[in-house]
Amino acid sequence: MLSQSKLELLKHGVVIPASPLALDANRKLDEKHQVALYRYYAAAGAGGIAVGVHTTQFEIRQPEFGLFEPLLELASNTIDTLSNKHQRAILKIAGVCGKTAQAVQEAALAANLGYDIALLSLSALKEATDSELIYHCRTVSQIIPIMGFYLQPAVGGRILSFDFWRKFAELDNVVAIKVAPFNRYQTLDVVRAVAMAGREHDIALYTGNDDNIIPDLLTPYSFTTNSGIKTLRFKGGLLGQWAVWTKTAVELLAEIHTIIDFNQPIPPTLLQKHIALTDANAVIFDAANSFAGCIPGINEILRRQGLMQYSHCLDPRLCLSPGQAVELDRIASEYPWLNDDEFVQSHLAEWLS
Repeated sequence: MLSQSKLELLKHGVVIPASPLALDANRKLDEKHQVALYRYYAAAGAGGIAVGVHTTQFEIRQPEFGLFEPLLELASNTIDTLSNKHQRAILKIAGVCGKTAQAVQEAALAANLGYDIALLSLSALKEATDSELIYHCRTVSQIIPIMGFYLQPAVGGRILSFDFWRKFAELDNVVAIKVAPFNRYQTLDVVRAVAMAGREHDIALYTGNDDNIIPDLLTPYSFTTNSGIKTLRFKGGLLGQWAVWTKTAVELLAEIHTIIDFNQPIPPTLLQKHIALTDANAVIFDAANSFAGCIPGINEILRRQGLMQYSHCLDPRLCLSPGQAVELDRIASEYPWLNDDEFVQSHLAEWLS
């Protein structure tokens, strides 16, 4: 069961990086740099860390790598240590995927390892009906609190209807939804479904729309329901984009929270930052090549900062797309305020010790 203090933290809204996987020259787990990543996220002010998700590479579950359980255990223990060091709660989120038998097994492992929430991917159930999907979600939610996940089809997700999200929002142990279809219409379906289900106070909305982070966080979503007009907001983000330049992300979210809490006008500079961040994300996620270089793009930023030794992935075919490295140079030059290189360099030796 998610503690009340962590539930309040989740509802307040925090930065949750989708953790990458640090590998050595032989494509084996580089534990030293993996722990350094977690130390970086905690020091930067992240309110949670998601492990075993798309950015971590789904291949960790394959028998030839056998990294799912060892990585979840390493992350859980490290996050507990960091929570004590920084004297604040840090949410532990485990990616859970596969058909029901696999998802149940992964959820049970996450619960046993002390994870707070399972981010539940439905990518393996592309042919399932809404009723079958709800059965699957309810079954997993009986093991561990769940965060729904609307993953964009371009990287393995499926289209999910408004009716599905309405029924999903009615499940008792749903505590959050990561909305990441990279599509405004589908994003709207989720938010309206939560409002219509009357769960707006129970379910925290987190953006995963890396192409629209700032507007998602700034926008009030208002709907007329049987209980009157309800206004909902995204409170934080669980993002691959926030796996890099995390300190900047924490500062950005704090700025947005202040604007909303004090009902301040939205400064044009923040909308300019939105365009810059979207441009940077297009490069890092390799939107020009249907996101083929998404994970290597994230890894390459971390490699350049010294937080990873290599940008390569478990699958040797996953690498930077032609021209992507040059584009990474461009965004680093055009948007110097986006990076947290100085912060990283001032602490890197400590994190790697």
